[in-house]
Amino acid sequence: MKSCLIVDDSRVVRKVAGRIVHDLGFEYREAEDGQQAYEACEEFMPDAIILDWNMPVMSGIEFLEKLRLMEGGDRPMVVFCTTENDINHIQRAIQAGANEYIMKPFDSEIIESKFVQVGLLDAK
Repeated sequence: MKSCLIVDDSRVVRKVAGRIVHDLGFEYREAEDGQQAYEACEEFMPDAIILDWNMPVMSGIEFLEKLRLMEGGDRPMVVFCTTENDINHIQRAIQAGANEYIMKPFDSEIIESKFVQVGLLDAK
């Protein structure tokens, strides 16, 4: 079974995203900031990461930059999921190694379509 790490400082967002990825056939873990996410990836590198931008301790972009330098950190498909929707944020995320970018609020169709686009799921 594929795995997904959901990184967001909002417990509600983590729970909603968790239900969606579970329904898509993924096991999932949660982290409430970039530091927790980094430590989780040191233990077990997931197949996918849904990542918020604005979080305490370590932001999503800081986490992504550190992730891509880790051994195996090039493997996870990273989908930023944030309220930051200006072109500068999107470009910075892609330059740092994000595979896709979605805006909050999101739903199951959006996450499923992004997972198909990055190759985590087969198209129906």
